[in-house]
Amino acid sequence: QVQLAESGGGLVQAGGSLRLSCAASGRTFSDYGMGWFRQAPGKEREFVAAIDWSGVTTYFGDFVKGRFTISRDNAKRTVYLQMNSLKPEDTAIYYCATHGTAWAQRVSVAYDYWGHGTQVTVSS
Repeated sequence: QVQLAESGGGLVQAGGSLRLSCAASGRTFSDYGMGWFRQAPGKEREFVAAIDWSGVTTYFGDFVKGRFTISRDNAKRTVYLQMNSLKPEDTAIYYCATHGTAWAQRVSVAYDYWGHGTQVTVSS
């Protein structure tokens, strides 16, 4: 059973930074792509970032505009989301997810394992 545990969320002022972490267990971490999604109150879940098994290929949601980076440490079985220049509209619960292929995937339906999420709140 794959388990994903996010951490690193919190309250930050606009313009600040946070680094989210997602620790994975239950299967060979380095074989699979990983992703981050977010969901704000009253809104649909939104793609944030994805990374392939090697860390070479990454994709980002259009709203990111160079502010976020995604990376992974296969030895630590952890994927990271570094978020800079945060805006109040980035406030949401951020979810880590994985799927059954080695590649980076943008669509949520491709993902079959999800963490419980970590709250990110950006104050103005």
